[in-house]
Amino acid sequence: MKKVFLILILNISFISTIFANELPIIEYQSINHPVIGDEGMVVSQRMIASEVGASILRRGGNAVDAAVATGLALAVVLPRAGNIGGGGFMVIHLKDQDKSLTIDYREKAPAAASRDLFLDENGDYDRNKAQFSLLSAGVPGSVAGFYHALTKYGTLTWQEIMEPSIKLAEEGFEIPHDLANTLASKRYRERLSSDPAASKVFFKSDGSLYEAGEILIQTDLASTLKQISKYGPDAFYRGDIAKLIVKEMETNGGLITLEDLDNYNIVERQPLNGTYRDFKIVSMPPSSSGGTHLVQMLNMLEEFPIKEMGFGSSEGIHILAEIMKRAYADRSKYLGDSDFYEVPSSLTSKEYAKSLNLDISKDKITPSSEISPGDPYPYESPDTTHFSVMDAYGNAVSNTYTINFSYGSGKMIPGTGMLINNEMDDFSSKPGTPNGYGLLGSEANAIEGNKRPLSSMTPTIIFKNDEPYVILGSPGGSRIITTVLQVALNVMDHDMNIAQAVHSPRIHHQWLPEVLMIEKGFGADTETLLKKKGYKLYPSSTMGSVQAIMKEGNYFYGVADPRRPGSGVATP
Repeated sequence: MKKVFLILILNISFISTIFANELPIIEYQSINHPVIGDEGMVVSQRMIASEVGASILRRGGNAVDAAVATGLALAVVLPRAGNIGGGGFMVIHLKDQDKSLTIDYREKAPAAASRDLFLDENGDYDRNKAQFSLLSAGVPGSVAGFYHALTKYGTLTWQEIMEPSIKLAEEGFEIPHDLANTLASKRYRERLSSDPAASKVFFKSDGSLYEAGEILIQTDLASTLKQISKYGPDAFYRGDIAKLIVKEMETNGGLITLEDLDNYNIVERQPLNGTYRDFKIVSMPPSSSGGTHLVQMLNMLEEFPIKEMGFGSSEGIHILAEIMKRAYADRSKYLGDSDFYEVPSSLTSKEYAKSLNLDISKDKITPSSEISPGDPYPYESPDTTHFSVMDAYGNAVSNTYTINFSYGSGKMIPGTGMLINNEMDDFSSKPGTPNGYGLLGSEANAIEGNKRPLSSMTPTIIFKNDEPYVILGSPGGSRIITTVLQVALNVMDHDMNIAQAVHSPRIHHQWLPEVLMIEKGFGADTETLLKKKGYKLYPSSTMGSVQAIMKEGNYFYGVADPRRPGSGVATP
């Protein structure tokens, strides 16, 4: 019997709501030359954090040491996304063991969380509860994830790795223009100034703004980091920091308890593996949807002559859009925390990809209203931040982590200097109702105590000749997966160097709403041909911010996406 799937038709006015949490983006000019090094490389969304990671490599640390130091530094210098109050995913390749692994340190729902948590008395989705209250906070995983990675796979001590971030918080750093600009913007100034603890950190004592170039000192955060350095995760999950988190939850209506913090656990998962032509793909399995749908889309694309179509052609963009729609339709039904829901493994099979391709026409658009999730069974912030690390020993780390929206919920735990995430909105609060990024969900991603909300984060390693070739990932909310997909295709099909691959313009289609988002940079003729096919084009200033490394021979080639300012490549 044919399955019927209820879909929500969204009009184009909803687009501004979906992507309302984007930071202001500066214009950029494409530069097609990557940074080159021969002793390892760190690429992150803040140059100062990349330099911290590179300094660890200079001291003899490996890629895991450098990655953890970079992540902790970003928690200080990139407060809108870097964090100890959120969580994420790490993909690691260990050269000496010829082994790849993943660490899931995604936030978990408090035990008291229930299915209807974000519904009002009429049964409707309450956006404020889901996105801007302490109810939206999941139990943070970053501290546990970083500690596990460092102590199991690193070579330096926890105290050595934490030293640079403590110094940055205690002595301060120069406020870059984009941080000053976001704090001055109406949205973030209102959100952060309404929270006393956050206002104390990000604005002067008289409420006035910090200017670019002034020094931002974060005394409470320095104290928090010192405790974590001295006592490890116990300080965060069982000690004084835990008590401060729970006190704020009890005072202002949050759900996280001491038991929730004490019971938090990271999970090492088997990587999600795929192949595309002569390349091997290693990415993140659920509770991320990123790896699953990256591999699924690559499987579908493998049947099309993408290289011959040419980069930026209307024909190639059309095929990409058709494939993206089908993957995001499947995401809405089949993806969730695999510890609670059995995600169909056949979503990433070549056979399933072939079955989905049967309905794709090279000449005509398939309306989203005619696309439902497929049947994979044999009889599934934007402000996040990504960093990539490779060392001279052949190890590699691809890490993406987040507090969901820019500055999370805008709420800081008093006395800690730590912004808390609003990741609970990544659950499906009500079937047919989109979350903050316009993504639909179903039973697989329903709210449940101790469950991890579904994510789009896609930290990925591409192998060539069985060696790590490209390390990449991106922030961007619902556009993370398609951003990573297109950069990967630029390398694997279009033979671009890593800078060209990252700088080239991007598109995005997520099934619903029925629009094709498109960056500047595609030809006018291409856009005209797409419109003639029936596409509703929605101009987008930028999509994602890929931090990537390519290794060829003895050299590392790194690029920090210019779509967001302040990022940088550092070498030992």
